[in-house]
Amino acid sequence: MDKLRCIEVFIEVAQGLSFSGAAQRLGMAKGNVTKHVNWLEHHLGVQLLMRTTKSVSLTESGLAMLENGRELLERVENIEAAARRSVKEPKGMLRVGTPPSFGAFHLVPVITAFSAAHPDIQVVLYLDDGRTDLVAEGLDMSVRINSGLKDTSQMAHRLAVAPQVLVATRDYLKRRGRPASVADLAAHDCMVHALKAPTNTWTFQDPKGTPRSVRVGGTIRANFGEPLRHAALLGHGISMHPTYMVADDIRQGRLEIVLPAYRPTGLDVYAVFPSRRNLPMRVRTFLDFLKTWFNHPDWSGLGPT
Repeated sequence: MDKLRCIEVFIEVAQGLSFSGAAQRLGMAKGNVTKHVNWLEHHLGVQLLMRTTKSVSLTESGLAMLENGRELLERVENIEAAARRSVKEPKGMLRVGTPPSFGAFHLVPVITAFSAAHPDIQVVLYLDDGRTDLVAEGLDMSVRINSGLKDTSQMAHRLAVAPQVLVATRDYLKRRGRPASVADLAAHDCMVHALKAPTNTWTFQDPKGTPRSVRVGGTIRANFGEPLRHAALLGHGISMHPTYMVADDIRQGRLEIVLPAYRPTGLDVYAVFPSRRNLPMRVRTFLDFLKTWFNHPDWSGLGPT
């Protein structure tokens, strides 16, 4: 067997401590994954993984192989990347994590344009809530949209700030009344994103630029924005979203902007990478493409806000 390939397969198993997960990420049958790991253990004459019917764990030799194997594959990848840079032909599979709504409706057009310009790079999208372990899932990078990046163990590049907007249906506002100030929101059914506002606090700038905040409540919370958007469309209450997520709803009149004179605090958009020194050429190429796209003034959906 190909020794490097066996090391690569072993690392996929070791990072997630799962043969099934490694098989899924690698696009291999689980039995083939097992064969590659067994061959590597036999070749080295040591046991790398302890297996039971319920769990997989690393032996001391396995931990050493995981650390050294990553470094070896990284060096091989850097050698290949250097060769590709010399002819400006980045190649390979690029695995990117992204929030579902942003990925499905806004990142896909970018990826199609990127793929047209770089046909030798295959992009695989993984939809997640931003808390995925990049190393365990084998991701090259993740686009994360939040009020602040808390995980300092990973490298990150700030791409932009996503403006936000409060929205509700006309029927809801007619039934419950239009709030005239941020404080009025406390008396409304406000649907909160559990990850972006864990304390149920929404923050704004008033027309004079003064920070304002209010603790809101409602009958629906979710860890993704799409269920909250759908509930807002059903007239259930007021929700806060990045403008790119509800721009079409606003243009079509399905949702209306609430408190237009108050600007909700924007969300930082980051490109996050596993902690390692050198990014593969395919990742650097995609990052440069993203930077150019985020520099477009109308990327967020509603233009300047």
